[in-house]
Amino acid sequence: MCDLDWTVKYADYLEPELDFLRVYLISDRSLLPRHRFLEGIESALRGGVRCLQLREKDLPSAELAALARAVREVTRSYDARLFINGHPEIAAETGADGVHLGEDGVGADEVKRAFPGLLVGVSTHSPESARAAEARGADFITFSPIFDTPSKRRYGPPQGLQRLRRVAENAGIPVLALGGVKQDNIPSVAEQGAHGVALISGIWSSPNIEEASQQYMRYFAGEPS
Repeated sequence: MCDLDWTVKYADYLEPELDFLRVYLISDRSLLPRHRFLEGIESALRGGVRCLQLREKDLPSAELAALARAVREVTRSYDARLFINGHPEIAAETGADGVHLGEDGVGADEVKRAFPGLLVGVSTHSPESARAAEARGADFITFSPIFDTPSKRRYGPPQGLQRLRRVAENAGIPVLALGGVKQDNIPSVAEQGAHGVALISGIWSSPNIEEASQQYMRYFAGEPS
């Protein structure tokens, strides 16, 4: 477990206006019973999470938009940010705060020209793609996989902490560590300069989502308000 004294010192130098990115929770309906999806999101928000990416690639656009509207109502009641994966038009239509893009395909600059009100996050899997995403106007990036994780093995071996440090030191935007991040390795991730962490199973696979969310938030900000 992390030393909370260290946590408070780390929290001191995070930019206050970017606090919502400390824990970037990515949705996965396969990890929750269908009838408990919104309930699970609310549990995470009660635990202090303030940023959610709705990433449900199997849903047709109309169903994704309907789900996004329902999720937006929940996030709004907790003053939390909502990002939609891969669909800027749905993000704008449903009142989400932003969109999350893959490293290939449409760039952040194109999205911002079409939808100037959206924040844009970009997934990156190499130092080169991290630099390219920032150059094209990304507001933040996820960098992965830091550690071994089944969902990211198609991108090759883990990036490791040294590469994370290199990316974080050279980036002018927040870098979120993704891939195999657990409670016991957050200190080593943060020490490399990561602004925050992006998570899927670390929270959704917990038997107590609210408690798991509280634990992750404590590493960056002490007890959530």
